[in-house]
Amino acid sequence: MRLLIIGSLNGQIGAASQIAMSRGAKVSQVDDIEMAMASLRAGKGADMAMIDVNLPIRNLVSMLASERINLPVIACGVNTDATAAANAIRAGAKEFLPLPPDPELIAAVLEAVSQENNKLVFADPTMKDVVSLAEQIAPSSASVLINGETGTGKEVMASYLHTHSNRADKPFVCVNCAAIPENLLESELFGHEKGAFTGAIARRVGKFEEANGGTLLLDEISEMDIQLQAKLLRAIQEKMIDRVGGTKPVPVDIRIIATSNRDLAEAVAEKTFREDLLFRLNVVTLKIPPLRERPVDIDVLSRHFAKKYSESNGLSERKIDETAMAKLKANPWRGNVRELENTIHRAVLLCQGDVITGDAILMPDGSATPSGQAGATANIAINGAAATGALVGRKVADVEKDLILNTLDHCFGNRTHAANILGISIRTLRNKLKLYSDDGVDVPAAAGENRYQARA
Repeated sequence: MRLLIIGSLNGQIGAASQIAMSRGAKVSQVDDIEMAMASLRAGKGADMAMIDVNLPIRNLVSMLASERINLPVIACGVNTDATAAANAIRAGAKEFLPLPPDPELIAAVLEAVSQENNKLVFADPTMKDVVSLAEQIAPSSASVLINGETGTGKEVMASYLHTHSNRADKPFVCVNCAAIPENLLESELFGHEKGAFTGAIARRVGKFEEANGGTLLLDEISEMDIQLQAKLLRAIQEKMIDRVGGTKPVPVDIRIIATSNRDLAEAVAEKTFREDLLFRLNVVTLKIPPLRERPVDIDVLSRHFAKKYSESNGLSERKIDETAMAKLKANPWRGNVRELENTIHRAVLLCQGDVITGDAILMPDGSATPSGQAGATANIAINGAAATGALVGRKVADVEKDLILNTLDHCFGNRTHAANILGISIRTLRNKLKLYSDDGVDVPAAAGENRYQARA
């Protein structure tokens, strides 16, 4: 966890930084917003910013947004009244932290932002084999390709590799290739010089330089434009990058980890992914099995999430009874661990008493979860005729629109998850959603925004 403190270190903010460091955070400090932006542009990255409530928070949030820097902002202040705290939240702060600092509160905020990315929870033998291989290759600097369905925990595995590597004390930087528009991804990766394009108001170091000495995760690399793949290949081969608008190459020393929910060999055959880049990336491939093939992990993860969300909601620990566990193990979990986590979080909030029963295991729309293949088959038989009748007379485009929007709603707005379920690329999904939005259709907001962090 890298914490950037914006404001004077005198008094209570200094005490807060000491508490954060005692909890394992790496803390840096600047006096004002201009210095903070200069630090971030220079590649001195941060996972969270803690800013004095008396500084212009709205200006900071606006500047971060204009330069596409995703950084959760936490306001803090001494003896601050409720109005100042509320104004800080309205200005874009994700949370307000009162000072003098409470060690446990600071620890909770740090944990919420880090989202336990370094913690692997597993017990199933199939997953143990994958983790064993990961531990074997972690100390090397070899590139690794992590393959698996959406929601299986590819980013968590990448973080696990980094923390068990010889680069663990260096930065771990993640770039979601599916979440950044094509025309901006090159700048995000390699940085840019001032004036290189409209909106480039200052030189900015890219993720390659920010990760120098450490690990760079290219999440969902299959969504990267094939022309940019050529520049990525050169950067990996020569360990040199060119900033957009730059005049001389910049040397970098990083380990590359890439993830994909698609079979990249098939993408090569479809000519949407470079074969030479695939060879560079998959020195070692880790394939994470879907949750439905890890029955032991369904049990272990369910109990882990029940404990986690009981604590985070200030509740006594909710136990899972046999009827609930039977329903959990019967579910196909097409959204894998992410879907299971959401289901358990919902069950913790909905259960009556201290025990989660089968009645609390519900789908996002409030309906019961599938209870096995027999139940699914019966459901298809009962509803098949009605569903077919409902489609007759409708235009294909309208049916497609309803399917896409309903799937997106089911996935809480997660574009990558929805695209995976629909069997289309994230780019195709975005194009469809833009058309719907332009026609005035209400499109579900992108998933990933929470109290502490916003990730598209």
